[in-house]
Amino acid sequence: MTEQFRTLADGGDYFEGLRWHEGNWYASDAFRGIVLKIDDAGNRTDIMEVDALCSGLGWLPDGSMIIVSMKDRKLLRRTADGEVSEHADMSGLSEHWINDMCVDKQGRSWVGSIGFAIVEGADPEPGDLLCADPDGSVRVAASDLWCPNGIVVTADGSTLIVAESFAGRLTAFTIADDGTLTDRRTLAQFGPVPPPGGAAEMLGAIELSPDGLTIDKDDHIWVSDASNKRCVRVSPQGEVTAEIPAPGDLGLYSCALGGSSGTELMLAVCEGFFEAAQGVKGTAALVSTTVDVPVA
Repeated sequence: MTEQFRTLADGGDYFEGLRWHEGNWYASDAFRGIVLKIDDAGNRTDIMEVDALCSGLGWLPDGSMIIVSMKDRKLLRRTADGEVSEHADMSGLSEHWINDMCVDKQGRSWVGSIGFAIVEGADPEPGDLLCADPDGSVRVAASDLWCPNGIVVTADGSTLIVAESFAGRLTAFTIADDGTLTDRRTLAQFGPVPPPGGAAEMLGAIELSPDGLTIDKDDHIWVSDASNKRCVRVSPQGEVTAEIPAPGDLGLYSCALGGSSGTELMLAVCEGFFEAAQGVKGTAALVSTTVDVPVA
C-alpha cells in the first residue's frame, strides 16, 4: 500500500456516505444537505439537496438511488432521470436522527438510528438498526446498539456487519432468507467498552471508535476510526492487519473502496465531527490512496 493521497473534493462541511457506483464516486455533505457525484478525474457535480440533511447512500436493484434524510428520518428515492420521491418513513421507529446505510442486493435498506440527540450534546444511549424492505415497509431489525453507524454486507449476502461507534465494536449478524437478522455476535472488540457518560468522554476512552465502513473482496473491512484519525483494515477474525493515518492530522469518519481499479480507498476527513456540528465550515475533504485488495 502507499500513503500518497490525492484530493478529489475540499471545502465541505462534513462528508458522509461515501460510495463508488458505476464509474463515479458519491458522497453526502451531511451538514450542507448536498449529495454530490465526482468522476474518476475529480470533476464534481452536486446532484440534489436535502433540506433535512443527508448521510447514507445506496442503490436499489432497478438503479434508483436511496438517500438518508437524517432529521426527518426518511429515505428518499431518486430515479435515473432525477425524480425524487419518498421511499420509506422511519420517523415512527426512531425519535432521533438516522445516519449511515447499506442497501443489499435484494433491495433492503439497512439504516442506523443514532439513538440520542448527538448534535444537541445529549449523552449516548443505545439505538436501533432499522430496515426498509424493497416495498418501503419499515421495521426494527436489531436493538441495543451503541450508535449503529457504518454498515456493510458480505459479497455472498449472508452476513451484515455494523459499527457500534460508542462501544468500540463491530457486530455481525446472519441475514436469514426472509431478511431477519439472527446469530448476533461480536466480530471485533477494540479494547474495553467504556462506561456510559458524555459523548466526548466515551469517545476519548475508546481504543478504536468505528465509524464508516467498506469491505473488500477478501471480506476484510476497512474501518474509519473516529477516535484516532486513521483507517484500519480488520480481518474476518477481528484482527487489525493494516493502518492508514489521515493526512494533515485531520479526523477521519467515512471510507469507501472503488475507482477504476477497485483499489482506491476514499477517505472523508475534516477537523472533527463536533466542530462541524457546531458550525465550523469548510474543513472537510475527500482524499484517496491506493490499497492492495480491491472492493468486493
